[in-house]
Formats: sequence, structure tokens, C-alpha cells
Amino acid sequence: MATKQPTTPPQYSEGSIRVLKGLEPVKQRPGMYTRTDNPLHIIQEVLDNAADEALAGHGKKIGVTLHSDGSVSIDDDGRGIPFGMHPEEKAPVIELVFTRLHAGGKFDKGSGGAYSFSGGLHGVGVSVTNALAKRMEATSHREGQVARLVFSGGDVIEPLTTRKQESGDRKQGTSVRVWPDAKYFESSALPMNELVHLLRSKAVLMPGVSVTLTNEKTKDTQHWLYKGGLRDYVMQSLHGEPVIPLFEGEGFADSNHDSFAEGEGAAWAVAFTEDGAPLRESYVNLIPTSAGGTHDSGLRDGLFTAVKSFIELHALLPKGVKLMPEDVFARASYVLSAKVLDPQFQGQIKERLNSRDAVRLVSSYVRPTMELWLNQHVEYGKKLAELAIKAAQSRQKAGQKVEKRKGSGVAVLPGKLTDCESKDIAHNEVFLVEGDSAGGSAKMGRNKENQAILPLRGKVLNTWEVERDRLFANNEIHDISVAVGVDPHGPNDSPDMSGLRYGKVCILSDADVDGSHIQVLLLTLFFRHFPKLIEAGHVFVARPPLFRVDAPARGKKPATKVYALDEGELTSILDKLRKDGVAEGKWSISRFKGLGEMSAEQLWDTTLNPDTRRLMPVQLGLLDFATTEGLITQLMGKGEAAARRELMELHGDSIEIDV
Repeated sequence: MATKQPTTPPQYSEGSIRVLKGLEPVKQRPGMYTRTDNPLHIIQEVLDNAADEALAGHGKKIGVTLHSDGSVSIDDDGRGIPFGMHPEEKAPVIELVFTRLHAGGKFDKGSGGAYSFSGGLHGVGVSVTNALAKRMEATSHREGQVARLVFSGGDVIEPLTTRKQESGDRKQGTSVRVWPDAKYFESSALPMNELVHLLRSKAVLMPGVSVTLTNEKTKDTQHWLYKGGLRDYVMQSLHGEPVIPLFEGEGFADSNHDSFAEGEGAAWAVAFTEDGAPLRESYVNLIPTSAGGTHDSGLRDGLFTAVKSFIELHALLPKGVKLMPEDVFARASYVLSAKVLDPQFQGQIKERLNSRDAVRLVSSYVRPTMELWLNQHVEYGKKLAELAIKAAQSRQKAGQKVEKRKGSGVAVLPGKLTDCESKDIAHNEVFLVEGDSAGGSAKMGRNKENQAILPLRGKVLNTWEVERDRLFANNEIHDISVAVGVDPHGPNDSPDMSGLRYGKVCILSDADVDGSHIQVLLLTLFFRHFPKLIEAGHVFVARPPLFRVDAPARGKKPATKVYALDEGELTSILDKLRKDGVAEGKWSISRFKGLGEMSAEQLWDTTLNPDTRRLMPVQLGLLDFATTEGLITQLMGKGEAAARRELMELHGDSIEIDV
């Protein structure tokens, strides 16, 4: 009988580390860079480049052709991609654009750059298209010459060739033909409805630019050229009749604006309907932001503030009714097109705008325009007010129904809890704040409509090994349980969640080591004794900043205050200031010792405002409950000192300690 050879464990050494070069990272993990359900997004990357040329004023035509062999061509009449040698990289520029991550023409914003406003930001887009294509042909027409090169899987297979332009050639522009590689996508078919919507929206957002889609298989050609822009588009796409005429407008900063760069601003068209699904589309520099973002928040804020002040001016609000932004926004259909000089998106596929200043940018143009419009059309203003008040009344009724179901045996709320006014659990938030002084700033800075504050004194008890029936002996834990409205329970229990008083329970502690300790103790409490709150997605951790950087005015940019979560973010902010030409040391850096040092306004801007804060949902991630429980026992158990020591010896070098 053969003896079984002992298997040697896999070795982990210097040779185990792989460095992915060129476009390898994209091929290894395509989902990090693009949508992998179908190839539409990699085609959109090429289309966005053509649109950026038109946005910069260098093109009037964009053509998309769906070929019989499954490839797609995008043609524009822009400036054509430069094909001379790059001074530093010693390779043709057109080759770098398609083969290098983080190589592009959109990094230099402002007067010296090739593009002031663009959707391309990272120099990643068309490199990803190239990496995930079986074949890609790029042709550039410029300066009397035609340059062409061909790629396969991101590699050059036909080097750059140039020839003089002939009589049949166009003078300038770029043509890119892509054969997407089906192995990277769940389906190789392009979703036609989405493609048509995308092309139509580009035409809407760039009045005067012609967009054409040709399908070789069906011999169909569709053509879009809008003169009326957003108004026509909204009216054609609306479900339901508008209650009042369309509210449209635009506003862009001029060279003398004290807060925003020249050209930054927005154009919008808003319609209010009583029925039908609302149409909601927003764009930043022509890029569709399907998940919305801070520019949407600016539109909502501007509309709400204007309608609220109109209602107050005409004393239209019935007694006992509280108006909230979603009451005004509930029946709003809109198309919003924002122009932002240096937009910050969430992720490479740019579905959501994260730029904090965009809230103020859009709101500052929408609010005064809407206020003026309402006061010029008082009858329409009253109709809109009626719609918003009706929405507020039904929301409050729904909230009261939930309240009644709780019964009369509700525990008395803790005295130090500063509660919110709203009864709408979905929107209500409670912040568990470290210390009374921070609690004071939070009370002053919060939105009292839907944000409650519960200050905690000192370190919370480590509850990992505390029996459930002994929990309420600790005042802080008793107060948390009563304030939240859910009793302690185990992972296999089915607690009564009908008493839950807040949709978000947010842990808010200092950004330093002590704050992290309090955060860990509270997370331990929720994981051990309130696991269903975590499971249902109700527990969050707020991330206050550790630093504030005061940057001086530079060029047309005014002096700014920028907040950094940690050392890493601080370094990147300082690098950006250096790139902007700020001399070394001209900025000042303040380190917050704790939340108590922040003013109410700072705490609102950085940590409480839903549009600009960073709130992390607490989830189990990829681990199951039992594995997580074992890890926390090792970290929080009283008899686990030896295991903790071993863990620290193993991983101690990879941890940064802030002493």
C-alpha cells in the first residue's frame, strides 16, 4: 500500500509577491475599472472623450457605428489625439493614451490645460477599453496628417504609421473602432435602450452638437440635434402632466466670482407632477451620474429653501406641519447638468459625484432663481406649496401610525438625550457622542428636525463577557438601549424591532486613539448584544477629520479650508496644493484634539451634514458570524492576553501608532 506523502504548506516569501505591470491590473480585476455586465461602459469611455472635445468647443459632430462584426466605431471632429513623441516617455502620445493607466490630457485644469471642464479625470478610461478589447484601431487626423495604430488586448500589434491627408480625408478628429472581448463580460450584447438614451442625452446637454447612431445590421440611422436643450428633453420624457409650468434656468460663475472658477455652475429643468414615476437625471461635465451626488443635493437644497421661504412669506403652512426637503422633492422630475472644474467622483465608473463644493455651487444658482420665479408667478407658487404640504401631511401621518403601534408601555427616555422633532424613522438619526463638550457642539450643529444626540460619559463598559440580564446595571448601556428603542438580544433571537426610533445609529467619537477605543467598545456592544441592528444595516460609524488645512488664495481660487481624515489624506491634500502652485509652508495645518474643539458649524460641515459627511455602514463583510465572534473574543476577551500578544507580535509592524 502506498504511503501518503505529507503535503508541504505553500511558501510565503519574497517570490510570492506579484507586481502587475501595464494594463494587467485591468485584465485581472476588470470590475474595479468598469461595469462587467455588458461592454457599454467601455464604449462610453471613448464616447466621453469625443464629448469632452465638443464640450471644450472643438467639435460639432459625434458618430457611433455598430458594425456587423460586433465592433463599435466612435468618430468625432475634434482636435485629434496628438501622435508626436512624448518628451519624457519617448513613445508616441497616442500610444500612451491607450496603453498607460493614468496618462491623459485632463489633469491640467485651468487656463494652461487642454481641457478646462471634462469628465475624464483619472487618465484611466480608454486604457481600460483597450485592455478589454480583442482588437482596437485608433486613427487621428490633425495637422495635415493621418496617424493610425492597432492594439490587441492592450498591446500594440501594428505600430504607429503616419501619412499625409488626402482629398477624401477629414481635416481633424479621432476615430476609434473597438472589438470588445466577450470573456470579460456577462453578456457581449450592447443594451440598445441604454445606448440610445446615452447618445440622446449627450445631444441634449450640448445644444448644436450633432450625434448620430448607425446600425449596419438593420441599416437604421438615428440622429439627434437639439436646439431647445433641457426643456424639450424633459417635456418629451415626462410621465404625467406638470402641475405648474416647467421651471428652468442656468447660472455660471464669471471671472470675478469669489468662490468658484470661471465657467463653473449648472443648467436645470424641473417639472412637478402629481402622478407617474419621476424622471431624474443628472450629469457632471456631460458624464451621467446615475447614483446622483452632491450636485443633486444642491438642486434639492435650492428648491427646498426657495419653496420654504415662499410658504413662510405667504403664511401657507398649516399648524403642526413640518416641511422637509423630500416633501418638495417627492414629485419633482428634473434634468440637471453641472459644470465642475475638478470633480471628485466615487469610483472609476463615476456614477456619483462626491465634490463637497457642488452642493453650494448648484444651490447658490437654483435658490435665488427659484425665489424670483415663485414671486413672479404667485399662483403657481401656491400650487407647488399645496403639493409639498400634502406630501408633508401624509409623511407625518405615516410616522404617527408607527408611533401608535408601540403601545403605552414605552420606557422613559434618558434625560441627556436631545431628541429630534421628526417621527419618521427612515430619516431619523441618533449620534452616540463621546463626552459632554462634544455633545454640546453636536446639539448646536445638528439638524434638529431628524438628528438626535446622546452624549456618553467616559469609556463605555467592555460588554463582551457581560451577561445580558446584567447589562442594564450600567447606566450608559441602559440609556443607549432605551434611546434606540430595541432590547438587547442574541444572534438567533427575533427581537421586537417595531420600537426602533432611529433608522441610523451613528457612533461619533474623536479621530484619535481614545476615540478609536470608544468606537471599538461600542461596536463590541452592538455586535454582542444588538446583532440584529447591524444585520438590518442600522449601525454606522461617523468619520470626523483629524486635520484642517487652511490654504491661501491662489490665482482665481479663494482661500479655502480643507479637512483630512488622517495622515494619508493630509499628504494628498498637501501634494495637490503643491501642484496648484502654493509655496511650501504657505498653508497652515491644525490638528483637532477632539470633537469638543470643533465649533458647531465645523462639526455640521464635516461630520453631521448628509451631503458632505463620511458615514461608514457597519457590516460583517465576507466573514460569517462565528468567525467574527472568534476574532472579537481574541481581541476583547479577558482571558485572551496570550492570544492578543501573539497577534500583536505577528502584525505589530504593519500598524501605525498615534501616540
